[in-house]
Amino acid sequence: MSLEQRPFIRYNMEKKVDTFTVKLNAEERANLEAMKQILQQEKDSTALKQLAEIGSKVLLGSETKQVLEIVLNNYRRNKRLGIVTFD
Repeated sequence: MSLEQRPFIRYNMEKKVDTFTVKLNAEERANLEAMKQILQQEKDSTALKQLAEIGSKVLLGSETKQVLEIVLNNYRRNKRLGIVTFD
């Protein structure tokens, strides 16, 4: 006897792989292609993963943290003082 499975019903609650769709406009696609050349990576998905890893190292690095702290501190002060911020 086989188990009858209906469409759109999840039978396995453990997710082995997480996937998502990324839509790119022409400019974003051109940027991705340029980054793929710099990384010497042909596959879109691998390039996106590597760019995410590089981005996390940059954003979470100590120098970037210090810069972000200064910028966010300025924003907080300006908001408290009622100073109009630039767009």
